[in-house]
Amino acid sequence: MSGRLSNKVALVTGGSRGIGRAVALAFAKEGAAFIGVHYASNKEAADATVRDIEALGTRAVAIGADLRDAKTAADSIAGTFRAGALAATGKAGLDILVNNAGIAVATPLAQTSEATFDDLMTINFKAPFFLIQALANDIRDDGRIINVSTGFTRIAAPTHPAYAASKGALETLTLALAPDFASRGITVNSVMPGVTETDMNADWLATDARRRGSIVGVFACRPACRRGRRHHLRRLRRRTVDDGAVHRRHRRRSDLKHVSRKWEPASG
Repeated sequence: MSGRLSNKVALVTGGSRGIGRAVALAFAKEGAAFIGVHYASNKEAADATVRDIEALGTRAVAIGADLRDAKTAADSIAGTFRAGALAATGKAGLDILVNNAGIAVATPLAQTSEATFDDLMTINFKAPFFLIQALANDIRDDGRIINVSTGFTRIAAPTHPAYAASKGALETLTLALAPDFASRGITVNSVMPGVTETDMNADWLATDARRRGSIVGVFACRPACRRGRRHHLRRLRRRTVDDGAVHRRHRRRSDLKHVSRKWEPASG
């Protein structure tokens, strides 16, 4: 299959549902050769995503791992992905790593338990850190590392303090790693979705008051403020994966396009 991502190999964590699934399918539609679809526990959803990817002509494999195991999970994902890529393409390399998997617990400061805090930090920050470490030597020159953050790092989010902090740590990691990978032409990007309708957010979006509040965010200056849908994240591919997009920069904060070490708002 020809396309902008022809012959590219990608790994998407949390790729079985929501934003991750939308990104994986977008990569397949652009001609990626092989995609690893990581999932935590819902193997049925992961297998369905793999089938949909393969229906588009792209090889894929479901990779199960609980990110609460952090480095152990990262090493397991890396090993399974290498084996799958080698079987599908004859090579074990990687072109695009998307750290998308995460949890978003809506718990204010007073109600946040230590266990909840630890899960948020481990899944949203520690696991991506060690997955990048595990795959650093596998990523080919001119590759892409994309860390999915949140618009809550740019506004006061009293309902999600620990979640926002975990994603803030991920953004700081993005900044810190960019110079390390730059010599090989590998960009390290963060994408900041606003409130996006996925099954992970279903309960939080259930009340009318929260729905009204969902337009408040880093993109509130835009005329068409609205909650994001999963398909809006296709711009992730256009602005952070395409070779032609890497060196573009627009100075307006509300329309920022990423150069390595910057951040990409993705509000739709």
